[in-house]
Amino acid sequence: MTKSIIIKKNGGPEVLELQDVTVGSPGPDEIKVTNHAIGLNYIDTYHRSGLYPLPLPSGIGLEAAGKIDEVGSDVTEFSKGDNIAYASTPIGSYSQQRIIPAKNVVKIPDGISYELAATLMTKGLTTHYLICKTYKLQAGETILFHAAAGGVGQIFAQWANSIGAKVIGTVGSDEKIEIAKANGYAHVINYSKDDFAKEVMKITNNEGVSAVFDGVGKNTFKGSIASLKPRGLMASFGNASGPLDPVNVPKDIQPKGLYLTRPSIAQYFTNRKELQAGADAVFEKIKFGMIKIKIFKKYKLADAKQAHEDLESRKLTGPAILIP
Repeated sequence: MTKSIIIKKNGGPEVLELQDVTVGSPGPDEIKVTNHAIGLNYIDTYHRSGLYPLPLPSGIGLEAAGKIDEVGSDVTEFSKGDNIAYASTPIGSYSQQRIIPAKNVVKIPDGISYELAATLMTKGLTTHYLICKTYKLQAGETILFHAAAGGVGQIFAQWANSIGAKVIGTVGSDEKIEIAKANGYAHVINYSKDDFAKEVMKITNNEGVSAVFDGVGKNTFKGSIASLKPRGLMASFGNASGPLDPVNVPKDIQPKGLYLTRPSIAQYFTNRKELQAGADAVFEKIKFGMIKIKIFKKYKLADAKQAHEDLESRKLTGPAILIP
């Protein structure tokens, strides 16, 4: 028997239950892995609450790093004892041990710890697709990123800076301004106090930014649209403040000929080749010191409820993980 967090109904953090589960042997294309570190991500709260519905009962969590215990009969690219990481479906990373398709994992290179890998996969791969695929960021461009002090935000600015771009960030409190600046944001705006769209226009001499990357959602959408220059891109990739209201295309998009996209990891890493290429890019940034990660907090798996409470109350000012 092994331990896993299970949700039997949607709701608040209290629906997260630590239970004994039985993990069998992997199928032909699967691996059995013991997780050593588990990534904590805001999307986990969407699955728990029902904003992103799951068939219940269900495990929870998309990201972890660990060691392979057993490989299926058709798996050739991995062996027992390999150190691996993953950030994908099937849901269920909040567990001590589990089975996962081999096509969904990557090997962890030497020099990358389980704990670091567990914070890098979702957040690093999200950053990779946002500025290498969704919008191919170029040196000299000015862009806007919301939730600049968060886990993705901290990686995002460092990656953008390594390209030679300038990033304006927004945060929800004054305490987070210095965190964002320390990670490379050229300007940081507290959107709970200031009209960030007006501030962006001041910073850019009324030109606006070429792209906005918005994981906040409902509360920042209108200002994000107002911050863009003509033919700019609005990348809405999260709902931390709630889901977006219906978009009025003639009013919101047409006046400046804007582009609006709703990207996710699932659309950009559709096979193992794409996944490995993205992970390699992330690990390379770490290897050469272009991105530096500091884990803000570690929780025991049994304390997943507290971790979700802290995540939703914005107490976490950096990447956090669960330790099985």
